Amino acid sequence: MISDGCRIAFVLISLAVGLALVAGGFQLVTLGGSFYYFLAGIAYVALGALFLVRSRVSWALALSVAIFVATFLWALYDAPQLAFWPLLPRLMVPAILFMLSLLLAAVLPYVPSSTRRISAGGGLALLLGVVVTLAEMFSPHGGIQGETLDKNARVASAVPAQPDDWQFYGRNASGTRYVPYTQITPHNVTDLKVAWVYHTGRRTKGPGAGVDENTPAQIGSVLYSCTPEDVISAIDADSGKQIWKFDPHAHTAEHVSCRGVGYYDIAKDDSLTDADRQAASDQPCQQRILVSAVDARLFALDVHTGQLCAGFGENGYVDLKKNMGPTENGKRYHPTAVPVVMGHLAVIGGWVRDIVHGEPSGVVRAYDTRTGALAWAWDVGNPDSPVPPDADRQFTLETPNVWAIPTYDKALNQVYLPTGNGPPDYWGGDRDAVKNKFGAAVIAVDATTGKTKWVRQLIHHDVWDFDLPSQPVMYDVTNPQGEKVPSLVQTTKTGHIFVIDRRTGEFVTPVEERAVPTTPAAQGEHLSPTQPFSVGMPTIGADPLSEQSMWGVSTFDQLYCRIMFKNSVYEGPFTPPGEKPYIEWPSLLGGMNWGGISIDEANDIMFVNDMRMPLRMMLVNHEDAKHYKISTDEVPGFMGTLRPQIAGPYSGVRIDILQSPLQVPCNTPPFGTMSAIDLRTKKLLWQVPMGTAEQLGPMGIKSHLPMPMGMPTLGGPTTTASGLVFFAGTQDYYLRALDSMTGKELWKAPLPAGAVAAPLIYKSPKTGKEYVVISVGGASHSPDVADDVIAYALPEGTAAQ
Repeated sequence: MISDGCRIAFVLISLAVGLALVAGGFQLVTLGGSFYYFLAGIAYVALGALFLVRSRVSWALALSVAIFVATFLWALYDAPQLAFWPLLPRLMVPAILFMLSLLLAAVLPYVPSSTRRISAGGGLALLLGVVVTLAEMFSPHGGIQGETLDKNARVASAVPAQPDDWQFYGRNASGTRYVPYTQITPHNVTDLKVAWVYHTGRRTKGPGAGVDENTPAQIGSVLYSCTPEDVISAIDADSGKQIWKFDPHAHTAEHVSCRGVGYYDIAKDDSLTDADRQAASDQPCQQRILVSAVDARLFALDVHTGQLCAGFGENGYVDLKKNMGPTENGKRYHPTAVPVVMGHLAVIGGWVRDIVHGEPSGVVRAYDTRTGALAWAWDVGNPDSPVPPDADRQFTLETPNVWAIPTYDKALNQVYLPTGNGPPDYWGGDRDAVKNKFGAAVIAVDATTGKTKWVRQLIHHDVWDFDLPSQPVMYDVTNPQGEKVPSLVQTTKTGHIFVIDRRTGEFVTPVEERAVPTTPAAQGEHLSPTQPFSVGMPTIGADPLSEQSMWGVSTFDQLYCRIMFKNSVYEGPFTPPGEKPYIEWPSLLGGMNWGGISIDEANDIMFVNDMRMPLRMMLVNHEDAKHYKISTDEVPGFMGTLRPQIAGPYSGVRIDILQSPLQVPCNTPPFGTMSAIDLRTKKLLWQVPMGTAEQLGPMGIKSHLPMPMGMPTLGGPTTTASGLVFFAGTQDYYLRALDSMTGKELWKAPLPAGAVAAPLIYKSPKTGKEYVVISVGGASHSPDVADDVIAYALPEGTAAQ
């Protein structure tokens, strides 16, 4: 009979579920975890056995009801929040099994008719509940609505009489990435259309192809774009037509990217005397583009022709490898940030591979933008003597480096350096006092001489790879006394946001030194007993993990994640690295990463995106490392590989994403958000999940399901005076516009691939039209790659409202 066939099928399903939960649940219990899964497994085995016997179906129904009721009550007790995503894996599978048991009872002929009617009604009600739950997966969950800001209180900045330029990485020297234009508004943004597309022709295949992280510069009616391998294009701002292109033939093996170019105009340089400007007035390259290339060269191009500036360095190039140590032609050292122009000087930091002792120097240098001559060098080994080295003198090796973008303060004549660490990253047992002082810190140096002014460390003795990842943003922020203070806003991978007085290095908003765990420590390690916690600003995405906060698509992978958590060392923030698997959360991926922030300057609102990807890591000693294939030729990816870290007793660190066998992160969604913070009150205004699972899914297979779970984000936001936040750095392929007051998504445009760059917004000096531009090269670790620069604009005749 069909009904008996259904009964046997349900018995097999119930037994399989029960046995899986018993096995996994027993392992979790032995680790000190929840008893629920083990007990539920026994109950499901019993349920299957009772359904196997015709005469015990009534008992089976009673047990099925009891299992679901008990599970429901446990879920309410166990879930960290009574919210959609935490409850989903706890209740969905039990609800489906309960539904199937009721529908089965409704078709069994030997079940009393009254019981069949009740079972059928209950089963159909549960079926409707399951359908509604599945539909709810396509609605946003996990957002936060904080303080309410009156929409009518929005202030629109005055539009400049003449359109200005996007000259710096963050548009202005302060780095706020704020655009004082109001042509595109929350009311008409849905009318945005593609205005033009430019193809850079970048290499998209093969080793070292890199990731497109470029925000073009806009100078007048021309955009200047760079590819990961530093091919520079000048593009007409209204038509997208190529004006010129220059290829420096720059190649390297690792960390290949170009985030933008620097711009210098000698005629507008008020750091020079009138005589200096007059003397150079008849020379070529009056306006020039500066590019720090991935093969560790700095070069200058004439903005009008794309030709190398012959008087700069040697035939247009400066070799940045000089006196740096073993750079291997840029493979172990190269700049990853935009050259920051400071009058007639440009400051250059650099990325260092951080694998072994003796890595290249992390020195920061300033070069004359006209000649390429070295003006000063800030060397951690000689921080108080920033003078050009002799020809036979080498910069101090393996010092903290500056791979993020510095910030230039013209009024104070200071440049602010966000540092990383001296290599290697994950073990610092033999670090000296100088490295410990200058690692993971914001450092102010004199922009003319390079002399250290002050140091403010944000991570003590960093062995978590918590390099300061983003540009310090200059903005005036009120202190607890209500005084406006010239400040730096520095985001971190730990989810903490620090506000620092840029005159003195003192904290503007409260920061507490709190005790953190120091055991179990790695061999020979000397951890700091305290770390700075920013308590005066919201902390983003850094709530401590627990067994209960482990997640999964289903009951089964949630159980797996709970086992993994209980089988790992986790002592909260700053869990010490060690030879047993430990959880790093927030991880070296962030929290916040290199994209930085944007600030609505009219309303004092800060926007920041983040990612939430816990890692399960383990230091591997020299003996155990023999079981791995290790190569210092390149840094391998995650999952089961050993990243070389050859220091002290260790050969490397194993890095795995804390995820289920379905390759879904074990932490509860969202996995990435956009947050708005009121800089007047220091309170969170809103937080929304950013991105859907459309281009991702279990086992890395694209789901094509636009579930707005919030995906890990990179890149950064851009804000307009009209009340919009543009952002593209999600794992799905869209450029989005959010309402800056509510976080509501107002518009999105599909892209040919992912985009991790920050959007560029400008107004054409020729037509007065406002454009939104995004470089689309592919998301990190995504197989889909592109070479598009896409501009959007309102159709002719669209009126602002």
